[in-house]
Amino acid sequence: MSNLRLINETTATSSASISVTDVFTTDFNIYKIVTNQKGISSETSIEGRFINTSGSIITSSNYDYARQMLKSFTSFGEDRSTNQTRFRSFGEAGTQGASSVSYVFNPMDSSSYTFFLNQNSGSPSGGNFNMKGIAVLKLATQVAGINFFPDNGNAFTSFNCKIYGLRVDS
Repeated sequence: MSNLRLINETTATSSASISVTDVFTTDFNIYKIVTNQKGISSETSIEGRFINTSGSIITSSNYDYARQMLKSFTSFGEDRSTNQTRFRSFGEAGTQGASSVSYVFNPMDSSSYTFFLNQNSGSPSGGNFNMKGIAVLKLATQVAGINFFPDNGNAFTSFNCKIYGLRVDS
């Protein structure tokens, strides 16, 4: 049996927010998320929030994140913040799109925080924009899904997300 199992694939067009619910279970402690945005109506950052087991998006100010931005058109930079209502980011996207690979740790462990690790690449109008980031939801609660949205409120032109369960043998 493979240690990486495709659990869900979600595709959306012309959507300002995409929720993938009931995808995290007690079957796995680590999940891999691969996203591809084939374009977006204007340049923006793709943000995330977790979804609880009741199906509600967690919008409380309990997210911390940090990211290193590796830009081809200007100097590298860092961005970090605490007590936010979302975490950043699945890419800086423009009409050229963006892709990301992320990992979510312990989403269904109600005695632990949910952690997130990400790397992505995009092509806004200025040139290549790559990032590595980390985030944490500082709530000891079960997380069953994830919500994606552009931070400027515009719509995804085309969005694809694959979520895999990752089994680590001990």
